[in-house]
Amino acid sequence: MLGGIGMFLIVLAAIWLLPVLALAPVVPGGAWALALAALLITPVPVYLLMRMRGAGWYPGKWFRLLVLRPFWYLQLCVLLLPIGAATGGLIGVLGLFGASAGDGARAGMAGILAIFAVAAVWGYLDARRLRARTITARFADLPGGLDGMRIVQLTDLHVGPHTSPAFLRKVAELTRQARPDLIAVTGDMVDDFDRDVEVYQRYLGDLAAPLGVWVVPGNHDVYADWRLVRERMERMPQRVLVNEAVVIERNGTRLAIVGTGDPAGNPWGPNIAAPRLDDAVAGVPDGVFTLALAHNPALWPGLVRRGVHLTLSGHTHWGQFALPWLSWSLAGVFLEHAMGEYREGGSMLYVHPGTNYWGVPFRLGAPPEVGVVVLRREDGNRSTAPASRERTEEQRSSGRSII
Repeated sequence: MLGGIGMFLIVLAAIWLLPVLALAPVVPGGAWALALAALLITPVPVYLLMRMRGAGWYPGKWFRLLVLRPFWYLQLCVLLLPIGAATGGLIGVLGLFGASAGDGARAGMAGILAIFAVAAVWGYLDARRLRARTITARFADLPGGLDGMRIVQLTDLHVGPHTSPAFLRKVAELTRQARPDLIAVTGDMVDDFDRDVEVYQRYLGDLAAPLGVWVVPGNHDVYADWRLVRERMERMPQRVLVNEAVVIERNGTRLAIVGTGDPAGNPWGPNIAAPRLDDAVAGVPDGVFTLALAHNPALWPGLVRRGVHLTLSGHTHWGQFALPWLSWSLAGVFLEHAMGEYREGGSMLYVHPGTNYWGVPFRLGAPPEVGVVVLRREDGNRSTAPASRERTEEQRSSGRSII
């Protein structure tokens, strides 16, 4: 615990180092005043929030809007300050524009905060631009009875009392308009508290489809106490799947639905939600087309090895900042499978950008989505049977693509 706290303080000091050096000469109280400000901006609020959460506190709508949301905006600003200070300071060191290093650093911080203010407004508008998007998933060996099947995928809803009711009503409306055969909710239903399920139920609890509504946990559902979240979710006509498979039928053709746990889950105890992929696929009959719901796309390679055809994931939000025309997202800096469609052998992964946001309503180039995945049989002789367990490294490299 002390090691974690120590590392947190070291990182915080590194973030504040350049801004403090730049601002100390012009701020009353100098470096000591700035050090106190740094403590009041991040570690003290984090400590208080953790203590309140540990005491069973549940933040309501106005606390989340007027306290938590500004807190997260402030943290983003803090992360950007060293970038502005370093850029402006370098300009000063090089003697450009007649500025000193200190003046350049301060001007750089002011400039990057101005850019952030513009981006925040733009990102807020993008975060409200909910769309329904159709993704066609083609498989050469898709059984005829599944051809044309429509799956609505909702993910990363992060519902809480602060979530706009109009936005949630639009999610439900677009879902119904898509006329889904099946609805998949791939995790992060709530915004870190189990009581948030009450809001989810109010606006999305009556969603229905002929082949059912299927739900798997995400990391934020685990943080909210998955045991309690699951108990509340199971009060609705929505089926929760964790490390298990169910076989259903469409047009006389069987389809296996596999639900995984999430890597954030505890593998032991009442809050169990960790992924156990062998258990998850144990109930899948040989030769049955398989759909896996896995919040975290990091589980996809393991699902490919176990013969899964189509995996629907979320989790990444595409970093809430993406350049889709370049197939780039902020999440891709950290994750191998970050956005859009991937294929390996005969297996396909779709990483959904998220139906809502987390932290602050900020999305650029990655608008929220109600995903409509349509299964289609691919013509031609090319086999798309799932890759075998014993694939070579060359096969793994050549079979992967992103759209």
